[in-house]
Amino acid sequence: MITTDHIQSLLDGGGNVIGADGEKIGGIGQVFVDDQTGTPEWVTARTGLFGTGESFVPLAQATVSGDDIQVPYDKARVKDAPRIDAEGHLSEDEEATLYSYYGLDYSEAASDSGLAQGETSGYAADTDRAAGTAGTVGHDTSGENTDAAMTRSEEQLHVGTEKREAGKARLRKYVVTENVTKTVPVSHEEVRIEREPITDANRDAALSGPDLSEEEHEVTLEDERVVVDKETVPVERVRLDKDTVTEEEQVNEEVRREEIDTSDVPGGSDRH
Repeated sequence: MITTDHIQSLLDGGGNVIGADGEKIGGIGQVFVDDQTGTPEWVTARTGLFGTGESFVPLAQATVSGDDIQVPYDKARVKDAPRIDAEGHLSEDEEATLYSYYGLDYSEAASDSGLAQGETSGYAADTDRAAGTAGTVGHDTSGENTDAAMTRSEEQLHVGTEKREAGKARLRKYVVTENVTKTVPVSHEEVRIEREPITDANRDAALSGPDLSEEEHEVTLEDERVVVDKETVPVERVRLDKDTVTEEEQVNEEVRREEIDTSDVPGGSDRH
């Protein structure tokens, strides 16, 4: 069981709320105590983007492990808990709703388990509200233990980036067929008949044979034909590469801050 002796050391230690499976649920935010007994009743776990959300977890069955608080619930169960303003004061209805969500019996009577006996006070302290005397448990003015100062807090917007898979690109090679037309000159031989008269220069050749005879004479004609041959040759190399392109993107988010009204304080008339 967690006692008031654990509160300040847990808040100052920057510990975490650990689930039943050993997984971190979130950082320790605030500890809420019972108005009448001062017994720690609830702890808030900082969840959500950049730890901006706080989820209530009962301390009835929680244990302390170093700077951490281990609770018998998993991360999903805690993150889905009913959303209640962690900056305020838990009412009986809000507390009953939370106990019902976690499957615990809500009773206004004191019990050995440390369950609430009436309303639960506001935060005891947290990592951003450590002002005041060390070990002092602060809550609203109706409580017995409080200091003379009020801490003003505000939300700060932290924006970052994370990498995610946006798509895939791949190279694929396939075969296409196209017609290529080329003009090739081709030649062939044709017979041409030449006649020459008998002269003194060719008379001997003309009279070398018999006076009358039958004979044949032939010549071989040649022509060219188109021959097609194909050869596969490499023409280029193609690869995938990546370029990083940086663009600016605006983020619009609401942030809250506390203001302290000093108009009721003698000599004070402004807001801080």
